[in-house]
Amino acid sequence: MRFVKRARTLGFSVEETATLLGLWQDKSRASAEVKDIATAHIGALETKITELQSMVKTLKHSAHCCSGDERPNCPILDDLAGTPASKGH
Repeated sequence: MRFVKRARTLGFSVEETATLLGLWQDKSRASAEVKDIATAHIGALETKITELQSMVKTLKHSAHCCSGDERPNCPILDDLAGTPASKGH
């Protein structure tokens, strides 16, 4: 169970974890298979990090542009709707 928990903590999918568990139990495995899975996972994580950083940047910009007052104009909602930013903010 510790193996599965650690793999899941590192973000491996259920399928990847099952594959890794099988490889871990197979003492005749080639470590290259394990490395390929880990390397592919690193690439997926790096892509996700880039996407998350882009989301943070966009939301920070929208939040900065929002006056957060009693007016209905809201650049955050405009961005979500895909409409041009409201005037007068």
